[in-house]
Amino acid sequence: MKKIEERIKSEGISLRTLHKLLIIFAVVVSAVMILSTFHFSKKTSMIAEISAQQVELRKVTLDLMDASDYLTDNVQRFTIYGDKRFLENYFSEAFEKGRREKAVKKMSTNSNTKEALYYLKNAMEISMNLMNREYYAMRLVIDALGYTDYPDLLKSIEISPADASLSRDEKIKRAVDLVHNDGYGTEKEQIKNSVTACLSTLEEIMNKGDEEELSVLDNELNIIRIIIVVQTLGIFFFVWLTSKLGIHPVLKAVTKIMADSPIPERGSKEFRYLACTYNKMYEVYKNSLDQLNFKASHDDLTGAYNRFGLELLMSSVDLSSTYVIMSDVDNFKTINDTYGHDIGDKILIKVAQSIKKHFRSDDYLCRLGGDEFVVLAVHVSSIQDHHMENKITLINQDLSNTEDGLPATSISAGIVRGDSNSNFDSLLREADEALYTTKNGEKHGCSFYRRNAADKQITSG
Repeated sequence: MKKIEERIKSEGISLRTLHKLLIIFAVVVSAVMILSTFHFSKKTSMIAEISAQQVELRKVTLDLMDASDYLTDNVQRFTIYGDKRFLENYFSEAFEKGRREKAVKKMSTNSNTKEALYYLKNAMEISMNLMNREYYAMRLVIDALGYTDYPDLLKSIEISPADASLSRDEKIKRAVDLVHNDGYGTEKEQIKNSVTACLSTLEEIMNKGDEEELSVLDNELNIIRIIIVVQTLGIFFFVWLTSKLGIHPVLKAVTKIMADSPIPERGSKEFRYLACTYNKMYEVYKNSLDQLNFKASHDDLTGAYNRFGLELLMSSVDLSSTYVIMSDVDNFKTINDTYGHDIGDKILIKVAQSIKKHFRSDDYLCRLGGDEFVVLAVHVSSIQDHHMENKITLINQDLSNTEDGLPATSISAGIVRGDSNSNFDSLLREADEALYTTKNGEKHGCSFYRRNAADKQITSG
């Protein structure tokens, strides 16, 4: 037993090892898959966040333009109508809401928008420069209308002596001109152009960022696809390996056991151990079976099983897949009378040897007595009548050869194939009936017993 264990340990793959490898493979692939999905999810969230940031940056850029336009609109209305509500709106936007400053500040927090920030700051700078002109225009209107309650910032604005000497209407006209002339329009156009350039730059940054992130995302998807392919191939590989090392050897072993044969020592270490142990036991069993009561179960002259041996065999034979061939030597009494019993015995030995020669080693040859023989051709999976008939023909060719100094002879046979309803006695009776048909015919051949009454016996020779 120790030698068997040592032999098994040095050969094959262990199912236990295979099981551990399968678990490790499943854990590793699953972990990688989970990490990949988390990473993929993180990337998609990042893309969504970047897109949201880009939308926000675009919004604050437009806010700067809107704030500038809002200031312009209110200063222009104030110079035309002199309504202090427009003055209040102007200073509320400039110093309370501060949308322009917030836009620049927000853009400054993103390191990827330096170029866009340059254009935005330029727009902010122009807007701030315009405010000096706007302060002066509003100061002229206040002075012309005689307002005393107005922002302190405008109180620090000094009107030039030339403008101070203007009449009320001229001051208002001068104020309107300051925020409506071509110079003012040119600077407003410059603000718009800077904002447009900022938006274009943001668009480029957005497109470039999207392309890069989508490329990364596509690579992540490719990795996940590769993992899925590896996982699928791994599953097929382990299923195939498990089948090869475990399932297939077991199925093969069952077939061999049913055929009363040794088990092939293939497959996993554990199965090889079982197969090797079984084969040792099988070998001991076969040797014991061969030696046990050999004299009692075998014919001394021919070495074939005797009637007792036949009865022992029938208990372990699957009759549903067995051919029973009953035969005797043609004109054997005449041979004994003519040549003597010694020659008769030699002919019986020759018949037994020829039958063993043309049937398989797994088949059983029995001598019932005198010149009567029975062959059990076991484990025949399908109807093979023509093979049985051919074997009888070959046996008779051997018996017709007189080179050994024995007279030519032949056998007649009756053949029947068992089925699921067969029993030992009925098969012997049916084979004997088929043999009787051959003997009453031309002998030197065989007949088959058919359970269909229409073709019950067929003689062939």
